[in-house]
Amino acid sequence: MVQKGAPLHKGATLRKITTHWKVHNHSMTIQSEKVDLGARSCISSRVDMEGVNGKSVGHLFENISSFVRQCIFSVLNVGPVPSHIAFIMDGNRRYSKKQNLLDGDGHRAGFSALINMLKYCYELGVKYTTVYAFSIDNFKRRPGEVASLMKLMQEKIDELTQEESIVNRLGIRIYFQGNLKLLSDCVRSAAERAMVKTSGNSRAVLSICVAYTSTDEIVHAVQESCEEIWDDIRKREVNNAEGNFVGLKENGKDENEHRVGLTDVDRHLYMSVCPDPDIIIRTSGATRLSNFLLWQSAHCLLYSPTALWPEIGLRHLIRVILDFQRNFLYLKAKKKQS
Repeated sequence: MVQKGAPLHKGATLRKITTHWKVHNHSMTIQSEKVDLGARSCISSRVDMEGVNGKSVGHLFENISSFVRQCIFSVLNVGPVPSHIAFIMDGNRRYSKKQNLLDGDGHRAGFSALINMLKYCYELGVKYTTVYAFSIDNFKRRPGEVASLMKLMQEKIDELTQEESIVNRLGIRIYFQGNLKLLSDCVRSAAERAMVKTSGNSRAVLSICVAYTSTDEIVHAVQESCEEIWDDIRKREVNNAEGNFVGLKENGKDENEHRVGLTDVDRHLYMSVCPDPDIIIRTSGATRLSNFLLWQSAHCLLYSPTALWPEIGLRHLIRVILDFQRNFLYLKAKKKQS
């Protein structure tokens, strides 16, 4: 027993010091945790504020951009505005290499450019928009690349038909034009679903050319025209065999009406749902049509900006519209002569 006022034993002193150090250390740990939690809370609040401020700034920028576009388009609408613009979306792979992106990211950037261009065309008052998405010749690429593009195409088709997508917000009807039998089952099904889902939209029309070439379209139209005429001839022969002798003259038709004409081919083209394009825009600076809308492009304006497809923007559209307005009377006169 230690008496009051007597010096502490060395072991007791050591235990007391150790206990005091543990209590002090625990206190410091609690205080440190409090400081750490406070710092985390402060950082979290700052990040939240930055996120809110970022959204606000982005929303403000979009409103300003929309207002500027409305002003520009109001001026452009004083002159003639094309009813149909077609795009050859060239340069996605080159853009990917130029920006050192992963495979497929160039096409994703191209899809964003397409959405923006759709919005601009709609705001300007262009009723019909057509894009060359995938040529029949593209099936000759490496199987892995084709499979990757088909997967990406299915993903983007499904994205286009979502309820909150730009297609439904703007009331755009989608058509897929081309030899759709060449597509994989999943992509063809996605395309068919998209056409059904947007069939009620009527404010604008987007035609997406996939598994398409113009020569294939023309051959298809001629075949359909021939089959239609042969069906008519067979019906007449059946009537004659049954004793209802109906000749060409009695049927109100002469021999020339059983020949394939321009109007027959026009009626059976994939692109018969749209008028001929007023403008064809091909990005990346190339001036060839690459087997795209050869039948329909006899009297349209061709524009080839050097920008790759993901780089195309509002300035390119404004420039080609001004060029179209300068040449409008000439193009109109050429159409009348044909």
